[in-house]
Amino acid sequence: MHAPGRLRGRRLWLPLLGAALAVAAVCVVAVLRPGTTADPVAAGGVEAPIAATAPAALVLPDEARVLVFGDSWVYGSAALSPTLGFAYRLADELGVETLVDGVRGSGYLKPGLDGPAYGERIAQLDPALDPDLIVIEGSINDRRLYPDGYRDAVTAAWDQLVARFPDADIVVLGPAPQVLPVEGPTRQIDAELRDLATGRGWWYISPIQEEWITTANYAAVIDSGPIGRDHPSTAGHAYLATRVADAVRGMTQAADVVADAPLDDELIAP
Repeated sequence: MHAPGRLRGRRLWLPLLGAALAVAAVCVVAVLRPGTTADPVAAGGVEAPIAATAPAALVLPDEARVLVFGDSWVYGSAALSPTLGFAYRLADELGVETLVDGVRGSGYLKPGLDGPAYGERIAQLDPALDPDLIVIEGSINDRRLYPDGYRDAVTAAWDQLVARFPDADIVVLGPAPQVLPVEGPTRQIDAELRDLATGRGWWYISPIQEEWITTANYAAVIDSGPIGRDHPSTAGHAYLATRVADAVRGMTQAADVVADAPLDDELIAP
């Protein structure tokens, strides 16, 4: 197993929100909610499933520990140093401790350069890590093997993750495009992961649906040269860290919006 790296962060403070900010948080939650994307048809002409209920709001404790698990993007490939990768940067962005476990070239089906596929890697994780939140990312590395056995591999890996860390909240970060236009299998993987996460009541973040990487910013985010090989540049990793952190904050702010909501008897005039 690729040994996790660590960065200690500051405490994650959830500030009191004013009315205007509460409304903004609701908007963020609506965007991130699985199944509520404006795109009604997933790749391949299959209608995306609609979630019956929104995922529960995240509540991160002080000194929260966040395990970021995934492929070369989590590893920090193409950054000047791997520790400048987006997964490490989340420590400062969110004020948490990040535990980073990224293996280059890996996926749910595909073994990586430095370790096995996701399921086997998860089975090797130390339960003593005891994360409060797990962000499991990717992976575009499965696109040439998809779809044979994919759903079963994802289901088995996620079951293993829950068994290993039963008290952790889990957020699924779907694949981000390494090339444009987005490849068909990558879109299909995104739709399938969203479907599976929705079925579990988990938060799902789709960089594809949210258009994090477009023709307008591709050159600034992705190093397409012989060294970067279509991975995020150092600046690209910083950008991704901001986007992921904003998404997670939107999930935690949902708790503030609910807490500030008036009770039923407060709605009745005396």
